[in-house]
Amino acid sequence: MYLPHHFEDTDPQAVRDIIESCPLATLVVSASTGLVANHIPVIADGAHAMIGHVAAANDLHRTVDDGAPVLLIFSGEDSYISPNWYPTKPQHHQHVPTWNYQVVHIHGRITFTRDDKAKRAIVGRMTKQFETAMNGSKAWKMADAPPDYMTAMIKNIVGFTIDIDRVLAKSKLSQNRELEDFSNVISELEARALRGLSSRMRKLQD
Repeated sequence: MYLPHHFEDTDPQAVRDIIESCPLATLVVSASTGLVANHIPVIADGAHAMIGHVAAANDLHRTVDDGAPVLLIFSGEDSYISPNWYPTKPQHHQHVPTWNYQVVHIHGRITFTRDDKAKRAIVGRMTKQFETAMNGSKAWKMADAPPDYMTAMIKNIVGFTIDIDRVLAKSKLSQNRELEDFSNVISELEARALRGLSSRMRKLQD
């Protein structure tokens, strides 16, 4: 990933926020047929691993060996940035359109599990995290479904763990703009309800 120093995000909490708010990752692997991408919800398993699962019908677990290198891409909120948003534009008109975004790349090595107990644990962890965030005290629980049904569903998936080798995070958030322009970009984003980008930019002002 092209990563100029002024766009590199080394704040661990900012990285966690991107992953937790936008957990649908693009999982990229190199298979015998070439590069393969799957779009899969993934969550952190401690500080050094990520976990998730795929359908048993997905060829991913058959075409990629345990220990193979993979790339997870998490994309946060993004937006087009118009030159008209820059108060300094009338002074010299030396502005062009751009795009603001946040992205996290996690490089690691994948291991698959077909053990029902391990898969159930992965599903349980993911369900609890997503349901709590979405529904709070009214969260759906695995126990709400009939046991036989859940057993059948668990058998139809393959779990995986990705042991993290390195993490790269990029927050391209107008850091290279003059303060007046930077501040007005925040206002324009807030006016368009793009709270993910604007809140992170406000934190950069602190």
